Amino acid sequence: VQLQASGGGLVQAGGSLRVSCRVSGRTFSNTALGWFRQAPGKEREFVGNINGIDRTVYADSVRGRFTVSRDNAENTVYLQMNNLKPEDTAVYYCAARSGSYAGTRTYDYNYWGQGTQVTVSS
Repeated sequence: VQLQASGGGLVQAGGSLRVSCRVSGRTFSNTALGWFRQAPGKEREFVGNINGIDRTVYADSVRGRFTVSRDNAENTVYLQMNNLKPEDTAVYYCAARSGSYAGTRTYDYNYWGQGTQVTVSS
């Protein structure tokens, strides 16, 4: 199973960015997907997830600003980030696991992408 993240970059505070993650090597519709992020000197933290029936869960810090969605035809999961803040600066990672349950902890996931940098300037 391979996860390829893309779409990071530099954006000003208040702006928007969408990152994508393409999954290959397994049945995408039966895969739960999560997004995590890691800022320098901090632990990797949960951002949001989507399960096999498109139910989503978000961290308190991003709820109302970020949206996780999936396109089963494209084997891709998206993270739409709006009203970005400097504290959102981090490397963003997509993760996948077998089955429909989508957890909020790093150990809930078996497969990880390589990460994409998101930098929000003030």
